[in-house]
Amino acid sequence: MKTISILGLPVVMATALISTSAFAQSTPPAGPTIPAETVKAQTATTGKTEVAKGGFATSGLPAEDDPSEATEASIAAGGLFSSGNARTVALTSSGKFRLRREAHQLTVQAAANFARAGKKDEPVDTTVENYQGVLRYDHFFTDHIAAFFQSSARRDRFQGLDMRLNFDPGAAYYFVNTKQQQLRGEIGYDLQHDVRRDASRVVANPPGANGVASPPTIVDKTQTLHNVRAFLGYDNKLYKEVGFITSFEYLQNVSDLGTYRFVFDIGLKTNIAENLAIATTYTMRFENKPLPDVEKADSIASVNLVYTLF
Repeated sequence: MKTISILGLPVVMATALISTSAFAQSTPPAGPTIPAETVKAQTATTGKTEVAKGGFATSGLPAEDDPSEATEASIAAGGLFSSGNARTVALTSSGKFRLRREAHQLTVQAAANFARAGKKDEPVDTTVENYQGVLRYDHFFTDHIAAFFQSSARRDRFQGLDMRLNFDPGAAYYFVNTKQQQLRGEIGYDLQHDVRRDASRVVANPPGANGVASPPTIVDKTQTLHNVRAFLGYDNKLYKEVGFITSFEYLQNVSDLGTYRFVFDIGLKTNIAENLAIATTYTMRFENKPLPDVEKADSIASVNLVYTLF
């Protein structure tokens, strides 16, 4: 019996070792405890980053500051009325619309001024009467360089004009071009065509040496001029409550250096409500060779209420 027990011991030990080894392989030993993460791990990328997303690339400027996107419309009106010893009625009105989309810009403007005045017990006469409109298209090649075509029409009774048409192609350079501030210069060609009032075409001649006046001179009904046009304009809207604008336009006739004219504008607008403002404007027009009996310089100052539509 003892011999059998001694011989069976190695077999029992071998069996135990094999069982322990198999258990160790099927169940790995527990490692040290690792604290849980306070912040969950995040992947560096989801693999969905895209550069070309289709459509147009967006500008780096915020939409409200991007000068290539603008829609503006406003109307203005003012008046003066008096009665008694002096009777006066004066009306002035204007409107402006500007639309800018990417490289394309359209501008439409119109204005009218009318006044009648007279003393007590005397007829009331018209003292101011003019109407004008401007239509303009700009194409921007860069933020600072543009080509434009502008057409304008003006009817002015006291300048002797039934109609003055101007066609102005040219190039513009924007030294400053933001929604809040613009400074630009323009150079180009101007074709001017005048249709004169019949009453302004008759020019009385002074009496001769014998005291007898010669027959009056009749000025041509129409006149066409070819000019070089230069323009400088500044528009400041740095403050929401206050706006300032000024411009100077010069037209020089190419065949006669003594024939020229210029227009100077200046205006200040102050907001009194969200979309309502008071605007003070001054315009001077100077023409070196107007019709006979017509003053060279005309000026008008006005105070208007301006309502901004959008």
